[in-house]
Amino acid sequence: MAVYKLDDVVWFPKPELADEDGLLAVGGDLSVERLVLAYSNGIFPWYNPDQPILWWCPHRRFIIRPDCIHVSKSMKKFMRQHDTAIQLNRDFADTIHRCRMKREFKEGTWITDDMEEAYCRLHSYGLAVSVESYIDGELAGGLYGVCIGKCFFGESMFSDMENGSKIALILLAELLEQNDFTMIDCQFHTDHLESMGGEYVSWEEYRKLLDIGINSSDSE
Repeated sequence: MAVYKLDDVVWFPKPELADEDGLLAVGGDLSVERLVLAYSNGIFPWYNPDQPILWWCPHRRFIIRPDCIHVSKSMKKFMRQHDTAIQLNRDFADTIHRCRMKREFKEGTWITDDMEEAYCRLHSYGLAVSVESYIDGELAGGLYGVCIGKCFFGESMFSDMENGSKIALILLAELLEQNDFTMIDCQFHTDHLESMGGEYVSWEEYRKLLDIGINSSDSE
């Protein structure tokens, strides 16, 4: 299938038109309006610093259902032995930058200056959220993502202490379950996320969860 070229007009081709590896479109910008339209249709930006903006919509999706978060026996023991907690939006800009620095140091990152600025703008509109975890009162890790309706689209995470990012994800999932969220969209599969309850779902199942979650914001 063809990869579509975007222009200054805020639009996307139908998500179903993405090619086999999920690439749908190239170009455009990272405006709040375009990002909201993208995530509301299961589309997200992901590209290297030397590339134009690439927009993806894999048809086989990897998600975590909030009520299916997996907490291993060792993690349950760890959480019994320590005081664990999360805080929302402690410092969004700091959290996204920590995610960037951790990835840049280890394996390179797609979190460019433009991406940091774009998601900080989303945060200023209440559409991007950071989750910081604490172990025995110390900042241990965190993650950030986009939150639209009852869907949370995870972007990246970091750990400064053992289990820091795991605590953030576990307690976030519990919070999302309490608030009837349909899913945490993980975008891509990792063994780490699979071990915590991540699963592949078909495009049809994903689209159903997405539509229920996004449309729930219209009825509230």
